[in-house]
Amino acid sequence: MTIPANWQKSSFSGGGEGNDCLELATTPGTAHLRESDTPATRLSTAPGALADLLHHIKSGGLDAPAV
Repeated sequence: MTIPANWQKSSFSGGGEGNDCLELATTPGTAHLRESDTPATRLSTAPGALADLLHHIKSGGLDAPAV
């Protein structure tokens, strides 16, 4: 597996220098995610699957049902 070199910090992580942010990197055909405070732990997936998940989240698909 190719190890990504250019990790980018999420824009939702805030502007501080703390270690509490989500980072994303890509290699050919793969998207990689990690938390900055545990960089050795990575989640790798196909870019299309990640795009589908993000779309589902943005459309409210993971919101808790109204009680």
